[in-house]
Amino acid sequence: MLVAAGTMAPRGHYLAQEVGFLAGVSGPMVGQWAKNGYIRSSQETALPRVYSFQDVAEAMVVHELTDAGVEYEDIREAIAGLRERFGDDWPLSQAQEKLGTYGRAGTGKRRVAYADREGVYDLGRKKWQQMDSSDLGRISGLLRRGGWAARKLTGLRYIEVNPDRLSGTPTIKDRRIAARSVAELAEQGKAGIGLLRNEYDLGKGQINDAQRWWREASRLAAV
Repeated sequence: MLVAAGTMAPRGHYLAQEVGFLAGVSGPMVGQWAKNGYIRSSQETALPRVYSFQDVAEAMVVHELTDAGVEYEDIREAIAGLRERFGDDWPLSQAQEKLGTYGRAGTGKRRVAYADREGVYDLGRKKWQQMDSSDLGRISGLLRRGGWAARKLTGLRYIEVNPDRLSGTPTIKDRRIAARSVAELAEQGKAGIGLLRNEYDLGKGQINDAQRWWREASRLAAV
């Protein structure tokens, strides 16, 4: 899991747009999710909100659920149900490995289910029942590899998100160099690429991954 249950302190510092780049949605959408209680801004609740690494993980699960066809009302009910089990701190990402979705008969809509040894629990209806449940894609590890953009890109090897490095800014793997800065320098052409290779000792693969990640993250955040 991305976060442990209990009283783990929030890590990393992200503004809404930075959350969007990692969660694959727009900055305004992130703000709406926080305003409506789907995610927290655990580093700062006053405007401008400041989010943590764990809050980004929650946003990624919300995105996963909406992509699966779950309505916001049902996500809200699911969060309330999960808080009974995990507390108020990031219940979606703490439970995500046991979450799934299933369809309402005759409607084509999806609801959120939580699987346990006793059965599969409909978090909206708040009762246990056996049902078929398709697993959500694993969020664990995806955020650290570059967030939602990493899900869309094959062969991405050199992007890393570490909440204890550069306040959680996506970087070149094992380096304190922001991936966005690398991509922007590379867009300057030969001069920028020469600087990245000679001054920062970056290879072609690292530069290419930074460019690919930044383009895809920017595209997703603009939707």
